[in-house]
This record gives sequence, C-alpha cells and structure tokens, in this order.
Amino acid sequence: MRTYMAKPEEIERQWYVVDATGQTLGRLATKIADILRGKHKPIYTPHVDTGDYVIVINAEKIELTGKKWEQKKYYRHSGYPGGIKEITYDKLLKKKPELIIEKAVRGMIPHNRLGRQMIKKLKVYAGPEHPHQAQQPKELEL
Repeated sequence: MRTYMAKPEEIERQWYVVDATGQTLGRLATKIADILRGKHKPIYTPHVDTGDYVIVINAEKIELTGKKWEQKKYYRHSGYPGGIKEITYDKLLKKKPELIIEKAVRGMIPHNRLGRQMIKKLKVYAGPEHPHQAQQPKELEL
C-alpha cells in the first residue's frame, strides 16, 4: 500500500466559527491550531497546508486559570538595545483582545513558511460580529 500525499490543488477548505466565550485560552488554541494545520482531516500531510479557515468571535471573553490574570506577561522587542517592552495579560485584554488568541495559536503551529501560510487562515474578532457571512461558516463546538 502506498502512502497518500495530499496535493495543494485537491484540498477543499471549510470555514468554521468558534465562540471563545468562557473557553480556556490554551485548550481553545490547541483545537484551533489542529484545524488550521488540517490534522482533523484524513488527508493530513505534514508538508502541505491542508487546514481550514477559523473565525474566532468574542475574543474579549476568553478565560485563564489560576493567577495568570496578573502574572502572565507578553513581551516584544524593538531591535534596539534596551528596547524590550512587556505588558500583562490584563492590560492586553483591555487594549487588544484579538492579539491574545493570535499569539497563543501562532506558538502552536510550525515556525516556518508553512506556518506563516497557516496563520493567515485565522481571523479573530473581539466582539460577536464578523464580516465573513458570505463564506457560510459552520459553527464549531469545542
């Protein structure tokens, strides 16, 4: 029996909507990363992007466990000496809640060209509205 390798032209992509209300950040991010990579499909091939599109709504209502509200920090660096900046989860949630889910999912997909292609299929919105009704996304229960 020969091993099946998916070809980019024969991949059918679906659109899914995920509601982040009351979900734990890490558990939600792993499920989203699996869908973006295509691991839920029988035609999954590691070196081909077989994943689907994911729309995350209500990103501002995501939950964390323990004391991570005050202790979890996000870092960025300007590239200059002494240019490191940090922000706590609590402040980032008020400022840009979409970034929290994007960073969590980005850390769970490959860090190469293929991963950059996969992360483009993730659409995150702070509120319950999204502009992708034309794609007729399916509701995904996680």
